[in-house]
Amino acid sequence: MNLARIFLFFVISFSVGVFTASFLSLSYFFGLFFIFLGAISFLFGKRFFIFCLIIIAFGAGIFWYEIKSIPPDISFLENQINEKVNLRGIIIDEPDERENYTRLILEAEGVKILVTSYHYPSFKYGDEIEVKGTLKRPGKFDEFDWGAYLAKDDIYFEMFYPETKFISSGNASWIKASFFSLKNKFLSNVARVVPEPHSALLGGLTFGAKQSMPKDLLDDFRKTGIIHIVVLSGYNVTIIADAIMRVLGFLPHFLGIGFGALGIVCFAVMAGASATVVRASLMALLVLLARATGRIYEITIALFATGFLMILQNPKILRFDSSFQLSFLATMALVYLAPILEPRLKIFPKKFQIRQLASATLSTQIFVLPLILYKMGLFSVVGLPVNLLVLMFIPATMFFGFVTAVVGFASTLLSVPFGWITYGLLAYQLKVVELFSSLPFASFTIENFPLWLMLTMYAFYAIIIFRLRKNL
Repeated sequence: MNLARIFLFFVISFSVGVFTASFLSLSYFFGLFFIFLGAISFLFGKRFFIFCLIIIAFGAGIFWYEIKSIPPDISFLENQINEKVNLRGIIIDEPDERENYTRLILEAEGVKILVTSYHYPSFKYGDEIEVKGTLKRPGKFDEFDWGAYLAKDDIYFEMFYPETKFISSGNASWIKASFFSLKNKFLSNVARVVPEPHSALLGGLTFGAKQSMPKDLLDDFRKTGIIHIVVLSGYNVTIIADAIMRVLGFLPHFLGIGFGALGIVCFAVMAGASATVVRASLMALLVLLARATGRIYEITIALFATGFLMILQNPKILRFDSSFQLSFLATMALVYLAPILEPRLKIFPKKFQIRQLASATLSTQIFVLPLILYKMGLFSVVGLPVNLLVLMFIPATMFFGFVTAVVGFASTLLSVPFGWITYGLLAYQLKVVELFSSLPFASFTIENFPLWLMLTMYAFYAIIIFRLRKNL
C-alpha cells in the first residue's frame, strides 16, 4: 500500500476520532488508551498494519480534541456569572450588524466575550471600549448548543445590551484594520448609487460584508435554498469561484483558472482574511486546481491534507463550524460528482456554460442537503431551479459591483452607469427569490433530522460515486 493511501486512512480515522469526541465527554486518557492499543497490535505482524494505524489515528483524534478543548483560564470571570460587571477590552473582529442589533467580539484580559449591543453608538475593529452589564454563560436554544458553537472560537461568555463607552481606537492589527477600512469604502461607494436591500445583498456577495438585511428577505432566501450567497460560507466561496471560471471558459484555460483564483484571493482580502474566509478560500482554490489538472487522485490527497491541517488547528470546526463543513462538502461535490453529472444533463445546452453550471449547482445541492437537513431541518423544494436561475448571473453581478465600487473612488457620477447594471442584476435575483418563495410549496421543515440518517446518506453517496466513477 502506498503512502498516499496510508495518509488517507490516517486522516479519515483521525477525523472520526475527533468527531466522536465532540459528541461524548471523554478524557484524553481514553484517546491514549486507543493509541497504546494500536501500538501493541503492531506486535502481531505487518498484516495488521492498517488495523493498527486506524486504531492509533482514532485515539489520536480523541486525544487531540480533548487537549484542544481545555479552556483558557477564565476563573476570574466564572464567579461573576449572572452578576453586573465592568470590563474594558478591545474589539478583535469586524462588528456583525444584524437587522436590530450588532454583535461585537470583545477581548478583555485575554478572555473573549460576545457582546450584543445596539447599532448606536457604533464601533469598529480595534476600538477599545468599556462595557457595564450582566455577564452570561451561553446556553442551548432548542436543540442547538449555542455555547459549544461559540466555544469553538474560545468564546465562553456573553453580554446583552450593556452600557458601552468608547475609550480609544487603533488597538489591533493595522493590516486587518486596513482591509476592513478598504472594504467599508467600497461598500460606501456602492451604497451611493445602489439602494437597499440591493446594496446589502451585493455587500455580502462580493465583499463578505456583515451588514443587515431585512429578516423577511433572509427568510425568503432560506426558503429558496439560496441563503449561501448572502452569508459568508465556504459553500458561497466555492461555487462562486467555480462559476467565475466557467463563465470565463471562452478564455484560454490558464487565464480562466487565473481569474478564478484571483477572484478568490480578492474576496478573501475584502472579507478581512479571517480564519473562516481563509478556510473557505483554500477549499475553493482546490476546486480550481482540480479543474486545471484533472488529476483527481492528487486533488483528493490535497483536499484531505488541507482539511486535516484545519482540524489540527481547531478540531471543533469538524462539528461546530458550518462554514468549514459546507466548504468541504461543496469542494467534494465539484471535484467528484459534477464531472459525473455533466454528461448526463443533456437537457441543458452547452452554450454559455449552462450545462456545466447546472452540473455544479446540482452536485453541490445534493452534497450539502443531508447536512442542511441535520443542521436546520429545512428542505427547499425550489432550491435547484432558484440556484440555476441566480448563480449564472453571480459572476457578472460581482464584476459590475466591483467596478461600481472602484470607479466610485474617482467619481460617483461615473459609477452610476455601472451601478444601474449592478442594480438590474440584483433586482432580477431578488425577484426570482421573491417569486419562488411566495409559492406555498417552496419549502417544508423536517423536524429532528437524525445524525445517523445524515451519515447514512453520505455513505450512500460515497458508494454511488465510487461505482459511477468506475464506469467512466
